[in-house]
Amino acid sequence: MLELVYAGGWLMIPILLCSVIALAIVGERFWSLQTKRSCPANLVTQIWHWAKDKQLDANKLAELRNGSPLGRVLAAGLANIHHDREIMKDAIEDTGRHVIADMERFLNTLGTIASITPLLGLLGTVIGMIKVFTAITAAGVGNPTVLAGGISEALITTAAGLSVAIPTLMFYRYFRGRVDQLVITMEKESLRMVEVLHGDREMEPTLKQRASLISEFESENSSKQTSKSKKETQR
Repeated sequence: MLELVYAGGWLMIPILLCSVIALAIVGERFWSLQTKRSCPANLVTQIWHWAKDKQLDANKLAELRNGSPLGRVLAAGLANIHHDREIMKDAIEDTGRHVIADMERFLNTLGTIASITPLLGLLGTVIGMIKVFTAITAAGVGNPTVLAGGISEALITTAAGLSVAIPTLMFYRYFRGRVDQLVITMEKESLRMVEVLHGDREMEPTLKQRASLISEFESENSSKQTSKSKKETQR
């Protein structure tokens, strides 16, 4: 590896530096954009129970705001819970713009790296070809060993630039789509919270509550069928 770096010339240094920065950004974004960290499940349900039990105080809002990006957006709306729904939505949208900017942090840097590393490789190709033609001018084409250095530098820098740019571009597109998906989830959860707290929408039961309701329904149906069969037997 070190031999390839030396053979590629000084342009391998910025290419390798770009690869290290891209790797660090990819790792950090994978950690930060996890669903459980960005949009925790059942957060609106928890807020509804707090509101129902009259526990929505400053401490709960601070806990919600510091817990996740979705919690930060919802806390902005809850801070204006005594106003009408339009004011709550405006507060949510204002905070949402800042949250989206935080979620897109470093993505522009990742896109820049994906754009410039092929150009650095191309620049290395040009410099390598200049060395080749300089050697041809000085020594002619009779000795291929003289030309090998410039050709090797041109090919190595091009390959290194593309090797960094291709995966970086893939991760850049992936994280862009990931942020868009999380933003849609935040918008949906925020709207649901506003409608539930203003009484425009019923609170949807959780999976556990749904299972309990289904079990009660089946038990009730079973008891009705048993009672009906007993009556038919008596007849």
